[in-house]
Amino acid sequence: MSINELASQIARQVEQLTLLGELLEKELHLISTRDAESLISLLEEKAALLEAIQQLDSQVEHSYTKANDHTKQSPEIEALLADAKAQLENCKYRTDVNEKAVEQGQLRLTHLRNLMLEVRAKESLTYDKKGKPKGGTLGSGISA
Repeated sequence: MSINELASQIARQVEQLTLLGELLEKELHLISTRDAESLISLLEEKAALLEAIQQLDSQVEHSYTKANDHTKQSPEIEALLADAKAQLENCKYRTDVNEKAVEQGQLRLTHLRNLMLEVRAKESLTYDKKGKPKGGTLGSGISA
């Protein structure tokens, strides 16, 4: 395994991780705008990219393991690996942010649903002959 081949593989890995970071940024935008259709297609694209990253990662690991110690300690290889690790940390951070955004969206939806149920319950509140509140259904006893 030559140093150039290993460097090329790691450089491709950096490119893929950079692209993943960009997809994660788009994903956050789509989460915040609640664009479900675009989000689903982006998630499919992200899944394909993650699979490609995993495959290339296996190749890099294999190549790095086969490389001799001189190649492993090359400043070029070390710089590329550092860049890949930085991109990976960026992707992890963006994934955490997106996870929090989804959780907040779910909490807002739950809160909205509860508010709607409360409003519906208040609207169905009626009063008996003595003027006391009585829960019931609207329109019962009405005939056409």
